[in-house]
Amino acid sequence: MSIEYMSQEGYDKLVAELRHMENVELPQVREAIAEARAQGDLSENFEYHAAKREQGRLLGRIRFKQRVLENARVIDTSLLASDSIQLLSRVEMTNLTNGARMSYTIASPHEANLREGKISIKSPIAQALMNKKAGDVVEVRVPAGLLKLRIESISQS
Repeated sequence: MSIEYMSQEGYDKLVAELRHMENVELPQVREAIAEARAQGDLSENFEYHAAKREQGRLLGRIRFKQRVLENARVIDTSLLASDSIQLLSRVEMTNLTNGARMSYTIASPHEANLREGKISIKSPIAQALMNKKAGDVVEVRVPAGLLKLRIESISQS
């Protein structure tokens, strides 16, 4: 796994999710396994097998988040240039095809959340915007076709 750059907010959120899984969810699953085991015959005990599957799924998610955090590097936003688009930049742009204005923050894949206006740095739109400046026009091939976007402004989030 390679280094993952992210915001302090994203890092703190991942740490909180990991702690919740380790300190709340995992003990609950272990308790469910113990209760199911106490019911006797394990070969036909649905609750036992379901709890074991849930434990395996949860342990996999915990290991994944641990690996992400091991390779995470928090970006010092004060060191970022604000004249070109990069990770953690807030970009205001206009779709030149339909005139719609949109605003996105370029985020790490682990922080991406469209409802919050955060798109992954690995997305086609973010890739096309990287290192561009206000006033530039970019063309992006997306599943729906070709987007023509004009960058209106760039700020650091």
